[in-house]
Amino acid sequence: MIIKLLMLVVFFGIMIGIGFYCRKHATDVNGFVLGGRSVGPWLTAFAYGTSYFSAVIFVGYAGQFGWKYGIASTWIGIGNALIGSMLAWVILGRRTRIMTQHLDSATMPEFFGKRFRSKGLKIFASVIVFIFLIPYTASLYNGLSRLFGMAFDIDYTVCIVVMAVLTGIYVIAGGYMATAINDFFQGIVMLVGIVAVIAAVLKTNGGFMEALNGLASVQDEAVSAQPGVFASFFGPDPLNLLGVVILTSLGTWGLPQMVQKFYAIKSEDSIKKGTIISTLFAIVVSGGCYFLGGFGRLFSDQVDIAANGYDSVIPTMLSGLSPILIGLVVILVLSASMSTLSSLVMASSSTLTLDVLKGHIIKDMDEKKQVFIMRILIVVFIAISVVIAAVQYKSNVTFIAQLMGVSWGALAGAFLAPFLYGLYWKRTTKAACYVSFVFGAGFMLLNMLFRSSFPELLKSPINAGAFAMLAGLVIVPVVSLFTAKPEQKWVEDTFACYNRRIEVPVKQSLSE
Repeated sequence: MIIKLLMLVVFFGIMIGIGFYCRKHATDVNGFVLGGRSVGPWLTAFAYGTSYFSAVIFVGYAGQFGWKYGIASTWIGIGNALIGSMLAWVILGRRTRIMTQHLDSATMPEFFGKRFRSKGLKIFASVIVFIFLIPYTASLYNGLSRLFGMAFDIDYTVCIVVMAVLTGIYVIAGGYMATAINDFFQGIVMLVGIVAVIAAVLKTNGGFMEALNGLASVQDEAVSAQPGVFASFFGPDPLNLLGVVILTSLGTWGLPQMVQKFYAIKSEDSIKKGTIISTLFAIVVSGGCYFLGGFGRLFSDQVDIAANGYDSVIPTMLSGLSPILIGLVVILVLSASMSTLSSLVMASSSTLTLDVLKGHIIKDMDEKKQVFIMRILIVVFIAISVVIAAVQYKSNVTFIAQLMGVSWGALAGAFLAPFLYGLYWKRTTKAACYVSFVFGAGFMLLNMLFRSSFPELLKSPINAGAFAMLAGLVIVPVVSLFTAKPEQKWVEDTFACYNRRIEVPVKQSLSE
């Protein structure tokens, strides 16, 4: 217990120290929200990765889908690396950085407002962001509490309050730069931790081949009559597995807290390096989490899904490890959760301040007042999420995976298509954005409230979220073609930022 507590104290001390060290970067809006748009490849890549993967992945998704699909759940991690990380950087990274700087936008709603010249669109997007980031935040606390309860036997409410307060301190003090540096440190912990945990769990089951053989002998007639299905290439349910891959991989393209990382990239070189670093990080962390969860069935004699839910799978797998490894696991999940939480509160507070309050409710807001209000809203947002997390836990409303599915599905279902087409296609219209917003958010709300009325495949919020994203990619171009064209001159001026000439060394481009 002393070792585990000491590890926690050191971890928290470093987090807070970095926060206060970065105060000098958080004196104006550009510095507080985007780190002055001068964040290098390592910090940006790790900030992207640690915001991507949290206790939701490690405890909720890895436990649930590892149990359902066996070793085939590793495909989710591979999809996260190739689609959610590599392709996101390649397709969105450069264009997002160029156009958002050209439009002088610091948030996703502000991008929509300026790209399509619509204050209403900006405010609508802000409301969606604030409403649907809350259930995602609540799910972070839930996953963390499971591991804290296992390692320290601490009350859940104490866990979430401590985590919320400490995260709030370093985000409020140092803004985006403190978040990025802490994300880098937390990312290192996650990389080391997941490798160590996988090695330890496999060792307790006789090594990789022995564990795989054990998994092949597990049979669950309720899932599949086919022998060895949990050790097979695509598992017992490839179609629903594909839904999870789409939601958790393509979803990052439309999440404000993820896309905003591209706003702050320093240079072209940072994009190239960041793409590689982010992809490798995702392979190790996400691939490792789902790979580990795939062996959950080996502990079926210790796990009671009916009584404790899927969220108990990973904590049960880890409960027999040494105190030092358990301490490392707790810090691993703390790192993942605090980094994601910091991104969520930054995205939410900056959105409300810059896109709703500034110029609409509070007419006169200088730089200092904007930063001050953002800091106040960070406190408010964290407090709301803590209350909801506590209520959700005591009423046992839903599992972690469903909370994240609703949040990701609504946000990415609403934003992914308008944002992507807005960066690439001049013909994209304001009306198409509105329709996508209403459809994505509305579809997930209906799914949450009237799930029993949906077709069998879409009763899962995971599949519903994946459907909302893919549908948006069809809805936006179709509606754009049947609605009034945007003003030609404005569109040409907006896209002119991609054609601005710059000089580069001959090693990057041969002279004619």
